[in-house]
Amino acid sequence: MSTDSMSKAELGNRKARHLEICTGPAKYQVEGTTGTGFEQLQFLHNALPELSWEELDPTVSFLGYRVSLPLFISCMTGGSAGGRQANRLLAEAAQQAGIPVGMGSIRILFHDPQLFSDFNLKEVAPDVPVLGNLGAVQLRDLELAAVLETIKKLQIDAMVIHLNPGQELFQRLGDRDFRGLKDAIARLCERCTVPVIVKETGFGIRPSQVRELLALGVAFVDLAGAGGTNWIQVESYLGLEEAAGAEEFRGWGIPTAYLLAALGDLRGRILASGGIRTGLDLAKAIALGAELGGAALPFIRAAAQGGVEAVLQKVQEIGKTFKAAMLLTGSRTVAALRSAPLWRHSAFDTAVETLKRADGSGGAEE
Repeated sequence: MSTDSMSKAELGNRKARHLEICTGPAKYQVEGTTGTGFEQLQFLHNALPELSWEELDPTVSFLGYRVSLPLFISCMTGGSAGGRQANRLLAEAAQQAGIPVGMGSIRILFHDPQLFSDFNLKEVAPDVPVLGNLGAVQLRDLELAAVLETIKKLQIDAMVIHLNPGQELFQRLGDRDFRGLKDAIARLCERCTVPVIVKETGFGIRPSQVRELLALGVAFVDLAGAGGTNWIQVESYLGLEEAAGAEEFRGWGIPTAYLLAALGDLRGRILASGGIRTGLDLAKAIALGAELGGAALPFIRAAAQGGVEAVLQKVQEIGKTFKAAMLLTGSRTVAALRSAPLWRHSAFDTAVETLKRADGSGGAEE
């Protein structure tokens, strides 16, 4: 289905409902039930870390910036008045916290260019990486020159292309044709003046496809694995006929931690989102090989409840726990944490090897 199948008004209304659903945990249960795999990992405690809290350095370099934590606010939603306001709140908080921030999909800009100022997040977050965001189907269907011009105007630091076939199948007027997406991504990589990041939207990207995307010229792949927001469930709350059977997919997807472990040889190219909720989750993701870890749902909920201050408080909570994990593993820097020993439960290694075999990307018995 083409990017013009949905009117601007319908697109905006749907995006507004997405935001309502995602920020109403008492009424809507939108997180998956698979678990992330991080619960099967523990760091080996270091009782003699020979470190002080003050000398810990949790900063990292990303996209030419020095950021305060290996943490980013992931792309989530845009295209409605509430979504655009939330995105600007998140960008303002990211600027103050010193971490990267992704914006909601810029799809609506190609319906209504007058909304450009709503996505011009660089004016509120000039000192941190700002990530653009567009669906792979829209990338395929739009004129590449128009996409490139919009990227230039937004002055973003990287362009995220999201993959969401699961969500689209349970959405009224959702896309049903997912052919040609790899070619569209490859063309963008060839001509784009900023790094291209490809992400899923909550169900993960299998290891062999991660490698395929990197071979196309993608700079980073954000796994966005199962365990976080389940967008099939989000769509099911819209009460549409297309959402019939959504409950059967509540446990759909590949858990984030298993994917990270299966891609351990690709350190420096992998971002991890999908169920990261705490500083300890973030520390485990880094130790498993993620360059940065990201989250969307906790931050969008914080923004809805308490604006910029609530988002900053959430970042501070994650940062404090992350630094505690650094000290308790004897890791003065994030680079040191990447080598911290992880105690992996036997079920974790079994799951990772089974994943590799199922994917055809190797395993213990090969």
